[in-house]
Amino acid sequence: MVTISQLTANLDCEIIGKDKVVSGLSYDSRQIKPGELFFAIRGFKTDGHLFVKEAAAKGADAVVVEQIQDLDPSVTQVLVPDTRAAMGEMAAAFFGHPARRLRVIGVTGTNGKTTTTYLIKSVLEQAGLSVGLIGTIQVMIGGKAVPAKRTTPESLDLQALLAEMVAHNLDCVVMEVSSHALELNRTAGLEFDTAVFTNLTQDHLDFHQSLEDYFQAKAKLFAGLGKASVKAGKAAVINVDDPFGVRMGILSSAPVYSYGVEQPAQIRACDIHITSKGVRYRLQTPFGDVPLDLGLTGRFNVYNTLAASGACLAAGVDLADLKAGLEKVTGVPGRFELVDMGQDFAVIVDYAHTPDSLRNVLNTVRGFAQNRVITVFGAGGDRDRAKRPLMGQAAAELSDYVILTSDNPRSEDPMVICSEIEQGMLPLASRKAGFDYHIEPNRARAIEMAIKMAEAGDVVVIAGKGHETYQEFAGHIIDFDDRAEARRVLKEL
Repeated sequence: MVTISQLTANLDCEIIGKDKVVSGLSYDSRQIKPGELFFAIRGFKTDGHLFVKEAAAKGADAVVVEQIQDLDPSVTQVLVPDTRAAMGEMAAAFFGHPARRLRVIGVTGTNGKTTTTYLIKSVLEQAGLSVGLIGTIQVMIGGKAVPAKRTTPESLDLQALLAEMVAHNLDCVVMEVSSHALELNRTAGLEFDTAVFTNLTQDHLDFHQSLEDYFQAKAKLFAGLGKASVKAGKAAVINVDDPFGVRMGILSSAPVYSYGVEQPAQIRACDIHITSKGVRYRLQTPFGDVPLDLGLTGRFNVYNTLAASGACLAAGVDLADLKAGLEKVTGVPGRFELVDMGQDFAVIVDYAHTPDSLRNVLNTVRGFAQNRVITVFGAGGDRDRAKRPLMGQAAAELSDYVILTSDNPRSEDPMVICSEIEQGMLPLASRKAGFDYHIEPNRARAIEMAIKMAEAGDVVVIAGKGHETYQEFAGHIIDFDDRAEARRVLKEL
């Protein structure tokens, strides 16, 4: 058991009321239990301060607030400048700072985070370490895997997961770190050993005011990496082929392992050969060179494996284990995932939902497609609208036929979203010979249309949702899996 004063020992705060033993922590007033401490978090849709009295009525012994609340004096109030930041620090203290007993590797960037974390996990396990994973698809602790609710959990949930990993005697955790998480202090109280930067392209401009603000959010991970450290051996692994990566390296407060293909770097890929089945290249490192024969294809996966190589070399993994671990990974759910039912054309499902990621996938497909490239995609509602025409432009440039459809429209009209994507396609549609497109807002019908029009040698790309098993509309969510839908149609052919 721990007291309020122990939880707040390193915080700028004022404790109003008695110091008490706290039995648990919560930021959800509906789930509060007697003897617990409640955090009043300011969210996008509501403010936790509105539920402080409800939490107290349910037995909360203490509340963490940004403004003094009108409560019974028996309820201790902890006044802080930022309840989100305080929650991370206090949660870390409550669970005994679990990150200090793990090697913590964080991967951030617009694209490639999920695949890179899976690659790192594979290599570290090949080296004999036990590894947990926290990311967009799932959370993995030992032999247990549960679906993820968000890319990076809230700080309280994150610290609880890390404590569970410590209890399972894990050595390391590799996790995706989103810009939202960094901006909203979800990683407060968590000290990283290694931070990996994949790239930065347009996304999330509904949340960040500009691309520069988006970059600055990512930069927080690297600027704070080596400061106030209780751990040694910090490292930043950075893609120097990305201009933002060069800037990130300058900002890093820890030693940098640079990687790239085009620019001089410590970790490089040379003699690259890309096929529809995989990639071969020679990996150059400060510790020697090694040939790689990967089960993942695409130039973007060259970068993902370079990022993973940097993180694992920083952790002391040798080249033999690095090679074996990378070559073991033959796929990641919803990332360039092939749906094969014996048909004479390819169907590929991918999570690509930004202009850059869509362009990367389609460029890879163009490299091996024997006939047409047919692309099905949409864009998420209530999210960055500026990227929609850019996605349309990329699809039109690299596809022969495009079917615009719904992604997760949320509160927006799917036809409006499609129309905004279409604006980026129209200039090319009028002058590109052989190109055509169609708008079908029903995603199931759009997938069916694409597969039924496919001929021998074609490649059907279904982009945007990848591993997701749902579709989100205004006020309701339905079960929907692009892979299952594609298999259903293929069975009927």
